[in-house]
Amino acid sequence: MTDTQLAIVILAAGQGTRMRSSLPKVLHRISGLPLVGHVLGTAQALDAAEVLVVVRHEREQVAAAVSEIAPDARIVDQDEVPGTGRAVEVALAQLDGFDGDVLVLSGDVPLLDAATLGSFVAGHRSAQAAVTLMTAVVDDPNGYGRVIRNDAGDVERIVEQKDATAAERAVAEINAGVYVFRAATLREHLPAVGTDNAQGEKYLTDVPALVRRAGGRVAASVVGDATVTLGVNDRAQLSDVGRLLNARTVRRWQLEGATILDPATTWIDVTATLAQDVTVLPNTHILRATTIGEGAIVGPDTSLVDCEVGERAVVRRADATLAVIGADANVGPFAYLRPGTYLGDGGKIGTFVETKNSTIGTGSKVPHLSYIGDTTIGRGVNLGAGAITANYDDLTKHRTEIGDEVHSGSHNVFVAPVRIGDGAKTGAGAVIRKDVPAGALALSVAPQRNIEGWVEKNRPGTAAADVASRSAQKAGDGPQGQEG
Repeated sequence: MTDTQLAIVILAAGQGTRMRSSLPKVLHRISGLPLVGHVLGTAQALDAAEVLVVVRHEREQVAAAVSEIAPDARIVDQDEVPGTGRAVEVALAQLDGFDGDVLVLSGDVPLLDAATLGSFVAGHRSAQAAVTLMTAVVDDPNGYGRVIRNDAGDVERIVEQKDATAAERAVAEINAGVYVFRAATLREHLPAVGTDNAQGEKYLTDVPALVRRAGGRVAASVVGDATVTLGVNDRAQLSDVGRLLNARTVRRWQLEGATILDPATTWIDVTATLAQDVTVLPNTHILRATTIGEGAIVGPDTSLVDCEVGERAVVRRADATLAVIGADANVGPFAYLRPGTYLGDGGKIGTFVETKNSTIGTGSKVPHLSYIGDTTIGRGVNLGAGAITANYDDLTKHRTEIGDEVHSGSHNVFVAPVRIGDGAKTGAGAVIRKDVPAGALALSVAPQRNIEGWVEKNRPGTAAADVASRSAQKAGDGPQGQEG
């Protein structure tokens, strides 16, 4: 049910200069989503009355990504006044008449889960606090704001690292950048926050000190697992957080009944789905919206992007994108499935085979060394090694249609547009330029011509010429070459 007394503000306006990237920081991806996408997913799981995302740097790009992931989220533009305090202030202006709690999240902190945040909000309400901040105790607090407490253990203030004294920098308790405020508290104190600091910004972190001086209750909730509060400020932290999120995802699927032999080399996006009794072998990437059916075996050395793998299918040492692999099908090793590939139940795409925009019917096989593009293949077909559907005439693409129960010889070229009828056969080395009727045998016949003595005449002095000459002499000295 919707929590009508909860609004969520996600801060996504910063430039993120330490990423050294033309891409806004919150749009850098881990585990199948941009950083802000993970935060949006968590926010949606809390069923808040409102989700607002504050944007500024690369506004159009960030807003478009947010709207794609969470169409119901409201985009709020931050003005020229910098700082997290100003970001929340402009968001609050869009919550006219709202008198509940405002949960503030950062768009670059992707590991926080709905359960942790749900407990955090509940604790804030139970304590009847004006503001509650989430903190963590870490081994290396460098780069984070420090939580300064008094002798009684109460939070006095938060100090940003650039404004901290040496003693304050030694504090190991950090501000996680996650807060719950009463909306009325924000309306009362945000206007009083100034920019007299090293950054010249309007800090949201100044509000707790103002609340305390006014006699309001400031609570702090120390999170048990500090890793959930990790933010991303540079590429090194991006990979660190990505590994943590992937380890969490892999473990979740293991507990759901998947066998994952080597979690350290297996990458599974949070957007992917694995059924029970799936086996994932080392060095495998299961990415984006990929789904793996029950009992399937994937890997080793396999990458699947937006693919559907059916029950009991086997996919080994393959690279596939936007492909459908049917139940009991077999792919690889060393197969390349490009977008638009559909492999029917019990079918096979084998060693060194590339497919694109093609349907391969139930029980059909393309076992070896082949390129199949813009092709429809029926049921029970077997294409010999080296099959090529020549789909491009230098101007446009054309389709090849192969009927049911067609068996082709090795090294065939099907020059599209062409249709092979049901039950037809083709001979080895055939170049098929015309339609083949059902049940017909198609051959490309060129008489073999042997030119005697060509090597000795044209390649004199070579090893081939010498051995050919000796062989001819032996043949001439044989029983049929001797005089009677």
